[in-house]
Amino acid sequence: MNVIFWGTPDFAVKSLESLINSRHKVLAVVTQPDKPKGRGKKLTPPPVKEFAQKHNIPVLQPEKIKNNEDLYQKLKELNPDIFVVVAYGKILPKEIIELPKYKTINVHASLLPEFRGAAPIHRALMEGKEKTGVCIMEITEELDAGDIYACKEIQIEDKDDIISLHDKLAQEGATLLIEVLNKIEKNEITKKPQNHEEATYAKPIKKEEGKIIWEKFAKEIFNQIRALKVWPKAFASFRDKEIKILDAEIVDENSTGNPGEIVEIIKNKGFIVQTGKGKILIKKVQFPNSKPISASDAVKGYHIKIKEKLS
Repeated sequence: MNVIFWGTPDFAVKSLESLINSRHKVLAVVTQPDKPKGRGKKLTPPPVKEFAQKHNIPVLQPEKIKNNEDLYQKLKELNPDIFVVVAYGKILPKEIIELPKYKTINVHASLLPEFRGAAPIHRALMEGKEKTGVCIMEITEELDAGDIYACKEIQIEDKDDIISLHDKLAQEGATLLIEVLNKIEKNEITKKPQNHEEATYAKPIKKEEGKIIWEKFAKEIFNQIRALKVWPKAFASFRDKEIKILDAEIVDENSTGNPGEIVEIIKNKGFIVQTGKGKILIKKVQFPNSKPISASDAVKGYHIKIKEKLS
């Protein structure tokens, strides 16, 4: 089939790569405009644009989608069989969705109707889910509410964080996408409506969600740390400065004590902090204006001691 691919971040690159390596043809890629990044605010292309250009695929970067007649005509002239959307970042209007012969499908990183919305991977981790997955669905005007073509379930392991789970789901989504496209082309697939009464929403992550409340249970704090490892990063106050907690491990789920207090130093591993219920071993941290370091190096370099407190 002739495909126009809509996507922006790293998560979408795997699906684009699978399409390029399949028997289907990618006519063009639609992605978000370049954005300023870093201290120098240098204009930086999205990962999908960079990947598409390496494979000599035409790239469109419209500032707006709705009521954009020029974009609509360009897409129509390309005469696609189907649109594939993977984390594009904007809601498509009805006239765009329905333009291709087989309309528009989406790769979504949750087991729909659970976690519709912007941050399904983060929310699955933060809520301590034991499983998640990817679904290929038909896009409708309502957010992530279209009929489902196929889903693939995966287990969330204790060692998973936002990076590892993101990569697993991106790969599973890319594989499932090709399977679904092949079946759509052969008219060998059926759609299944979602149960809208079971729908939950994965709202966007806010920076303030990184703040650790030590009165919470160890499991909750552990899930927060691993879910927010990339951005905004879990953070706490230590010696009147904000430090980021980048990696941790639950060492006890039942003990009680003074939340936020450092109760033990483990040589070559880090330091243990008491929570509202249970204890967490802090393994990697980042102090202001410094690079990330192991917690054991932080103990040595900053002379961290038992009974000091994170707040």
